[in-house]
Amino acid sequence: RCIRAMQTASKNLMETLSDIYEKEWVGQDMLYVQAQNNEMLWADLAHKLSDQVVIPLNTYQAQFPEMRKKIDKRGRKLIDFDAERHSVQQMQNNPNRNEAKFIKAKEQMENAKRTYEVLNSELHDELPALHDSRILFLVTNMQTLFAAEEVFHSETAKVYSELEGVVDKLAKEVQKGTLPRKTFPKPLPITNVNPVISNSSPNSTLASPPKATNGSSSRSKYGGHSQSPTKDYEPIGGHSETNGTSRLNGNGRSDLYDIPSGATTDNLPPGVLYKVKATYKYQAEDMDELQFEVGEIIDVIEYEDPEEQEEGWLMGVKDTTGQKGLFPANFTKPI
Repeated sequence: RCIRAMQTASKNLMETLSDIYEKEWVGQDMLYVQAQNNEMLWADLAHKLSDQVVIPLNTYQAQFPEMRKKIDKRGRKLIDFDAERHSVQQMQNNPNRNEAKFIKAKEQMENAKRTYEVLNSELHDELPALHDSRILFLVTNMQTLFAAEEVFHSETAKVYSELEGVVDKLAKEVQKGTLPRKTFPKPLPITNVNPVISNSSPNSTLASPPKATNGSSSRSKYGGHSQSPTKDYEPIGGHSETNGTSRLNGNGRSDLYDIPSGATTDNLPPGVLYKVKATYKYQAEDMDELQFEVGEIIDVIEYEDPEEQEEGWLMGVKDTTGQKGLFPANFTKPI
């Protein structure tokens, strides 16, 4: 069983090596040949050990149960002989015995005696012989085992020496730079830009979420840029104030922000510019950012410092938790 397990492991190793060894590499044919040789050596070793070591060992061990049975039988025949002898002695001491029965009892006693003596004589010969045979059997069995192992390891050493040579040639080819290399097509240049996703689309919640920034690679922590809203955040009336005065929202507050189309400014709590609903899940990437799930309502409020206002980002407070932070405008839609 151990030899079969080792044979299977060796076969799996060679198959794995053959699978990962590419056809263009030097020595691929030699690798296949040596893998086949290795498998044949394992099969030959398993056959020899089974026929010349394991089977003789099982045959030798099978003698012991039979010998045990024979010893037990001798004990029973000895009891039978003692019983017959005791019966004859009782009849011999009886003056009124039946002579015919006495003669028959003596014959039965003699038969029991002969049976016992035959078994006892055989055991006297067989038991010492079996005991002495252990040395010769051990020597013969171990010689066969070690000889088979010696041949196997000698031949497998040659196989692994050849495999080592194959790998060495591959290493030299790599060092020289003469190993054939696969050519891959050059990647096509990216010509399109990220499309603007309109949150007003009825299927916007089923699409992939937009990037958290409007065209920039990362959110500026110390911005100060003026707002450049997305399409959903165009101001009502299509233009912003140009006379230098602040436009007022529905609460009569000074508003430095453009109120997007579709946003309601009536009956809002103090300080809230308008409300938005999350159309995509957003995972906060910084301490000052707001994390939310699809469908959550967020109150948009003013930046504490207008100079920190960042393009494409809003300041808001979640209705459910009261958590405050920055969030990307194009992940939400006004309500």
